[in-house]
Amino acid sequence: MATRLTDSPLYRHLWSTPELEAVFEERARLQSWLDILVALAQAQAELGIIPPEAALAIARGARVEALDLDLVARETRRSGHSTLGLIQGLRQALPPQAREHVYYGATVQDLTDTWMGLAIKQVGAFVWSRLRDIEATLLDLASRHRSTPMAGRTHGQPGSPITFGFKVASWADEVRRHLERLHQGRDRWVVGQLAGAVGTLAFFGPHSLELRRRFCERLGLGDPGISWTTARDRLAEFLHLLAMVTATLARVGREIYELQRPEIGELSEPTRPEAVGSITMPHKRNPELSEHLVTLSRLVRAQAAVALEGMVQEHERDGAGWKAEWAAFPDACLYTGAALRLAGEVLEGLEVDEGRMEGNLARSQGYLASERLLAALAPRLGKHRAQELLQEALRQGRQRGLPLPQALREADALHPHLDEVTMEELIARVDVGAAAKMVDEVVERARRARAAEAERWP
Repeated sequence: MATRLTDSPLYRHLWSTPELEAVFEERARLQSWLDILVALAQAQAELGIIPPEAALAIARGARVEALDLDLVARETRRSGHSTLGLIQGLRQALPPQAREHVYYGATVQDLTDTWMGLAIKQVGAFVWSRLRDIEATLLDLASRHRSTPMAGRTHGQPGSPITFGFKVASWADEVRRHLERLHQGRDRWVVGQLAGAVGTLAFFGPHSLELRRRFCERLGLGDPGISWTTARDRLAEFLHLLAMVTATLARVGREIYELQRPEIGELSEPTRPEAVGSITMPHKRNPELSEHLVTLSRLVRAQAAVALEGMVQEHERDGAGWKAEWAAFPDACLYTGAALRLAGEVLEGLEVDEGRMEGNLARSQGYLASERLLAALAPRLGKHRAQELLQEALRQGRQRGLPLPQALREADALHPHLDEVTMEELIARVDVGAAAKMVDEVVERARRARAAEAERWP
């Protein structure tokens, strides 16, 4: 029986993704731990620390199917030690001559931190791939709508006009920066851990540093150079990047959520005919996916905070912060996976109502041209004086329900400075400034970067 949403057959599709479940599912995690122990034994055998035949036996026997998992669980509970149950289960599955060489000189953190490096490698590759897919969708959407005018909004209120492509290009540019962060951080995060009791590797004598190098190399991980048992910045940085990625997706989701409101109606997330918005109000079409992006981001940000707290540790080992990562890390990754999948679905099927965007601009009665009017009047009156006179004229016009041209005609203080021809010219054209040019710049820069980088996480 599932006790967590990420394990629920009914709801897991909203909280995780199959690719990352395969990383964090218990049997998969145990097999990864066993693979780490095999790599350690093989590196030790190469250096003459344990007999080669022992390493070979460990490699043959270290399969999760060969373990008595009930025994592993009982021994874990009996001993109160995080991995002693696994050690006992593996020893039982091995021939007698190999049993004393299992987990030779290693610690819990050597195992779990190295697994974390392997998991980051897999999660990072997933995030990289999904982010690149989302970026490609956004770049196409931005290009398609580079000149589609819509109301820009500040503080939730209509402001000056922008283009929809400009809005989307802002999303795409933020995604590109996350891809850059992923690229830059990989070598910091994807490392192994072989520290021994207090980090000095004294158990392995003169072979210690070469053993760590070979151990990490066998697993496809970087050698950290120094033990990092209480230096938890790597995980904190990675989870904060996941928090930032999901915060970007939440920003996108929140904007789609807001612009889907019927009184605005400029965007709609995709839906299916069988989808039910409300079982009591059948007319509703709820932006469930966009809304859920905000929910997932909140949860990832909470787990990132746990990892940040874990950076405050004592001396050479401190389980208080380190063990909290065991809960925070998988959840943050699973929620991020779900957010990336949902964001891809929303953006690929996003419905854009250009007519509604144009209609919302028209319903402003011209008042969204106030920035252009201010720019025209500022050289003649001074910026602040022009702002005062224009704000008063527009305030009175709105109170009386007048369209902008009439409000200006009835503003006596502006007449000497704003002739009819200039006024009509300023109001008639929707001015989006350099929005379209900035879209072109974002798209061109991103496509250059995409052409130069690997499709797989480098």
